[in-house]
Amino acid sequence: MLRIFAGLALPGQIMSSLLATMGGIPGARWQSAEQLHLTLRFIGDVDRRVAEDIALALGQVSVPPITIALSGVGQFESRGRPNAVWAGVRPQAPLAALHRKIDQAVVRCGLPPEGRAYLPHVTLARMNAASGATDLFLETHAGLASPPFTLDHFILFESRLGHGGASYTPVERYPLRG
Repeated sequence: MLRIFAGLALPGQIMSSLLATMGGIPGARWQSAEQLHLTLRFIGDVDRRVAEDIALALGQVSVPPITIALSGVGQFESRGRPNAVWAGVRPQAPLAALHRKIDQAVVRCGLPPEGRAYLPHVTLARMNAASGATDLFLETHAGLASPPFTLDHFILFESRLGHGGASYTPVERYPLRG
């Protein structure tokens, strides 16, 4: 089985600015530069044949290059406790359109559609029950912003879980054109 997802790699200067914000939450597992990305569609565990079908189907996705910027920070919660902090992106509409097209390609390969609402973001850290409060981090970085940057391709990644978190290996790269 392969654990895969479609995502966008970030430019080096954007990764550097995000890495500079990381800290201030005791016990948080901060993402490394290699882990920073913007997920378009988590696909999950599939066998190799289905992964190959998905890789071919994603080649049919057509949208123009996307220009976005970082905008603010937030957190996801589970059972009333923060489990991740993230950087937001704007505008969200072009990313949502790309997400829908990727989701449609995945569904054509026999998988169910995405069940969750899509919120474009870049995960900065993951927390567990022993992690400290996120309030100060969220306050300090509420105004996080970057200059606009253009993304001209998306990537099918393989994700491998390990003791230090997940590692991501690019499987296929797809140009954004349209």
